[in-house]
Amino acid sequence: MKAAKNEKLPRVEIGILGGTGFYEIEGIEGIEEVKLETPFGRTSDAFIVGSLEGRRVAFLNRHGRGHKILPSKINYRANTYGFKMLGVERIISVNSVGSLEDQIKPRDIVFSDQFFDRTHRENSFFGEGIAAHVSFAQPVCPDLSGALFNTGKMLKLRVHRGGTYICIEGPAFSSRAESNIYRPGMKLRSRLQSRWF
Repeated sequence: MKAAKNEKLPRVEIGILGGTGFYEIEGIEGIEEVKLETPFGRTSDAFIVGSLEGRRVAFLNRHGRGHKILPSKINYRANTYGFKMLGVERIISVNSVGSLEDQIKPRDIVFSDQFFDRTHRENSFFGEGIAAHVSFAQPVCPDLSGALFNTGKMLKLRVHRGGTYICIEGPAFSSRAESNIYRPGMKLRSRLQSRWF
């Protein structure tokens, strides 16, 4: 395992951030583990770096191996910064969620294009003497989302493009009343709800 501080880091094209139910990826070759210290602290776990279908990827489980980190305790800034240290410019984030739309069935894949964040955690690299404002109107890369959606269609998976991911502070799941607040009637194309992001 490489504890990368002053050593030369591997260069990676794509970052994959796993979550509940997604702990490893089949088919990654030439694996090395890279532990990183960032200006924001430690990442959730070591990055699993290797080649997948000819592309250099880095995989990180946001909850750590063994699912040890609660959603509200995840150091998202360190995780994101760690991906950047490896040269990643595109991150695919995978989440296990429940649908609030009847047409989205269990095991469907939705490529969300909007977020509704109801959590209470650090969600910016700014503050502590650095004031800045970042546009978040279009938070998802349309090129990456489109490529993933088209690949899903080609593989004949049940995929949906576009939707709103609603994230509520966990670790408890929502009550029925909380879920009903976000059901159709809000004029959103589709709503996905999770206790973590």
